[in-house]
Amino acid sequence: MKVVSTGFLVVAGVIYLIAEYAIHNGADPWVGFVRAAAEAGMVGGLADWFAVTALFRHPLGIPIPHTALIRKKKDQLGSSLGEFVGENFLDPEMVSEKVRSAHIPERAGEWLQDPEHRAMASDQAAKAIRSVLAVLRDEDAVAIIERTIVARIAEPEWGPPAGRILAELLDEGRHLPLMDLMADRAHSWVEANPETIDRWVREKAPTWAPQFVNELLSDRAYRELSEWTWQIKVDKQHPVRVALIGFVEDFARDLQHDPATMAKLEIFKQEVMNREEVQRAAGSAWAAAKRMVIEATEDTSSTLRVKIDDLLRRLADMLVEDVKVRDRLDDYMTRTARYVAENYAGEVTSIISETVERWDADEASDKIELLAGKDLQFIRINGTVVGALAGLVIHTVTTLIF
Repeated sequence: MKVVSTGFLVVAGVIYLIAEYAIHNGADPWVGFVRAAAEAGMVGGLADWFAVTALFRHPLGIPIPHTALIRKKKDQLGSSLGEFVGENFLDPEMVSEKVRSAHIPERAGEWLQDPEHRAMASDQAAKAIRSVLAVLRDEDAVAIIERTIVARIAEPEWGPPAGRILAELLDEGRHLPLMDLMADRAHSWVEANPETIDRWVREKAPTWAPQFVNELLSDRAYRELSEWTWQIKVDKQHPVRVALIGFVEDFARDLQHDPATMAKLEIFKQEVMNREEVQRAAGSAWAAAKRMVIEATEDTSSTLRVKIDDLLRRLADMLVEDVKVRDRLDDYMTRTARYVAENYAGEVTSIISETVERWDADEASDKIELLAGKDLQFIRINGTVVGALAGLVIHTVTTLIF
């Protein structure tokens, strides 16, 4: 475009020289009109060349005042542009009205009702989860787990809460099924292991005891033990059961009120928490949880992805069908947009001015010239053409008058 606009100026200059030469050699009067038009075209083209060039640099490298305006006024231009955006695009009334008229919740619901769109949203949600896990460092996650879970478990005394829980379980009769299970398993084990009882009796019997005596003792021990475990199984008030329940009740009470018992449990707690397996538990738990979540997000048939899709479907139906929910969301989004425009418009527009300030002056001028320079070259072309027409009109009027 520079070549084209300069070509117009060169053509005007050539025509001027030819016309001037013809006039000096006795040409017809009409040639004077051509010379006047060409002369004015050169003046117009040169003037607009100067004006366009002065925006971006010093014409011919001469530091004429009020030239290279963009280089000199770059920061002021960025500040003015930021103010323009803030006043015309971040006006609270206009922003809130635009958000309200957009009906974002309803349109979002209609978009999510399409299965393909819902699948896209589900994929994006899965990618977001994986991105969060990728950004979160493993050591930070482990530290959070240790501070929020492991430390919370190890910090308080275990005795009183454990005693209260145990007492509540006893009051509610939750121990009875466990007692029944233990009695049934004990009796079943005795019934299924007569050889073990026989071997135990023989090992404890004196070496001088006759064989038939050991057999009688073994058989008697098996029958007595079987009968005893059967009684414990069928008799809910058997002394063994009562004694065991009494022991548990005493233990629950001691856990809450006996300093010695509570101290023993604290020692046990410290031994447990200081074990290497427990120390590594947070890291192992995080690694396992992270692996499971990543695998679940990558598998479209996983429970997590199915739940996400179901949640999106129910959300879409609610946004489309429930007017009250839509109105509440519209109101919330409108008030939020208005609040942001009222309180943070300056921070938003400052991004523009600060970005322009960081630009290199020459680089900024070149960028703007590449963006708008093509159209600006038409100014030069128009200056040459309009100047020529104006010169022709002026010469014509002068000739008619004088």
